[in-house]
Amino acid sequence: MTVPQPTTETRWRCTLCGNLTRFDVTRSSKVVEYVHLDLAGAPNVEETEVVSETIDSVRCRWCNAVDQIELVDRPGAGS
Repeated sequence: MTVPQPTTETRWRCTLCGNLTRFDVTRSSKVVEYVHLDLAGAPNVEETEVVSETIDSVRCRWCNAVDQIELVDRPGAGS
C-alpha cells in the first residue's frame, strides 16, 4: 500500500492516537548519482538526481501503528 505524501497544505496524522509529529518512514527510491573517486579510490557523491520515489510505509512513533496515516490540513493552509 502506498502512503500519500504530505504537501504544502497537508500533513500526516495517525488515525489511532492523533500523532502529528513523529513517524518512521520507509521509502524506496531510484536515483542517479555522480560519483567522484579520489586518487586513493575513496568515493564522494557530488550530484544526486531522484528519478522516482515511493513511500512504502509509515509507522507512528507514539503508538507503533503501521499504515494508519491520513492526510489532514495544516493550520493556516486555507488562509
